[in-house]
Amino acid sequence: MSQSKFLGTASRGNGDRSGSGAGYGLRVKPVLVSVCVISAEKMPKRGRGAVKRGPSPAPPAVAPKRPTEPEPECPLSFHSPAELFSSLISPLSPELFFSEHWEQKPVHLSRDDPAVARFYGSLFGVLHLPQLCGAHSLMFYRDVNAVRCVNGNKKVLNKNGRVKYEALNKLFTQSKATLQFHQPQRFKDELWHIQEKLESFFGALVGSNVYMTPADSQGLPAHYDDVEVFILQLEGQKHWRLYTPTVPLASDYSLVPQDQLGTPSHDLVLKEGDLLYFPRGTIHQANTLPGEHSTHLTLSTYQKMSWSDLLLDVLPGFLGESSRTDVLLRRGMPQRFLLGGCEDRTLKKQVASQLRLLADKLEKDTGHMTSAGLRRDFIMNRLPPHCPDDQLLPVGRVPQLQDTVCLTFRDHMLFTQEPAPTNTDESPETAVFVLHSLRNQRSLHMMSAGAPGSEGPEEEEEEEPHISSGLQFPLSHMGALKQLWQEEKVLVTDLLLAKAEEQLGLVVALWSESLLKAL
Repeated sequence: MSQSKFLGTASRGNGDRSGSGAGYGLRVKPVLVSVCVISAEKMPKRGRGAVKRGPSPAPPAVAPKRPTEPEPECPLSFHSPAELFSSLISPLSPELFFSEHWEQKPVHLSRDDPAVARFYGSLFGVLHLPQLCGAHSLMFYRDVNAVRCVNGNKKVLNKNGRVKYEALNKLFTQSKATLQFHQPQRFKDELWHIQEKLESFFGALVGSNVYMTPADSQGLPAHYDDVEVFILQLEGQKHWRLYTPTVPLASDYSLVPQDQLGTPSHDLVLKEGDLLYFPRGTIHQANTLPGEHSTHLTLSTYQKMSWSDLLLDVLPGFLGESSRTDVLLRRGMPQRFLLGGCEDRTLKKQVASQLRLLADKLEKDTGHMTSAGLRRDFIMNRLPPHCPDDQLLPVGRVPQLQDTVCLTFRDHMLFTQEPAPTNTDESPETAVFVLHSLRNQRSLHMMSAGAPGSEGPEEEEEEEPHISSGLQFPLSHMGALKQLWQEEKVLVTDLLLAKAEEQLGLVVALWSESLLKAL
């Protein structure tokens, strides 16, 4: 067999840097725009039985006992990534959401459904804090931030070292600090389940943060983010003000001074069970009302997923491949160009001509568009499948030539053509890599130093490298891999490979990585 296992490392990124997970800044036009509100008396119900949950209390001074009530009925459908997203934004349809709101304007889903409110409240709340602090080695800065908005600025109130419940309780009740929990999907299974499905739906990393804000307080100043944001109101109520973007679909995070905000385009209060979406670049700030604390979850995605990011990713590889076959791209630049000896207008005309040649070549090219890193980065850093570890072991018997086989965990694998590690400049050779996320570490999801969602200094401890698993095959195996991907099930002897030993070698290698099973 010609395949060999390999390991790779990559940096981690994407997530929510601050308040809600999206926003925009600078001066705005003082125009009041009515908010789009969609109400739902009843949401679709699927899953577990419902229970009653009383008013959300402030964190008590003494750690309470965990409720012994059964889990609330789940209004979300986990049958597929598309069904999960559809149930998350119900009663708004995905078609309407993407045609009228995605990357365009906010939408507030106002729900008067106690079952949805109960389920949202079960995801994360003040009653979870004692168990959370006791069961996990949470650290200030890395896992939790305590912040307040003071005179339009963020004030960090973090302690040092490990997070203890008593310290959190004091920060919350006495210092009026907002508690920001970074990437809680690392220790909350239901959030892991939701975000894993959303990553499959969007084909992009999905980060999260939970914010607990005491009554009559504001944790973060007005700002905007570089991610698409979904706010789920888990406990209490929160008053949100959104402002017209000055940098639509911003690619950076930025604070916005109060005197540059103008009039809100949207002014609304989120209640338990409500959902709010707004595009990246939307300037926003939020505060709690007197007499009631608030807990909300931010789900954020589509960071560095623009066309410009794609072009930066694929053009270097395509340009390199084209220059090897097109002599026009290998011709020298004008004399004295580096000394400024060429007029800008003339140079721009020549560069534009070369770009048009490249565009024509790319459009006619029938080969694989090589990605330098976006696809690999996604699969190496996304959440692993939401399932017990024993379900990630090879399934059933070792496949034989007479077997019919099918892929497993399709959403957690990808095929990519890249230069083989043994390549040299003299004899470049392309190989097929099958990457997968089955053994990604949930505990490291979205937790790179300095990444969005990690405010303040990081703890001085060495982080394990983020490892992704995969296989390498000769380029001749790409047809058979595409065949497995496109067809529901395939007879091993029908695979598009010349020799029986290649057919068997391919399926056994995929089976050993838990990516395929015999039916």
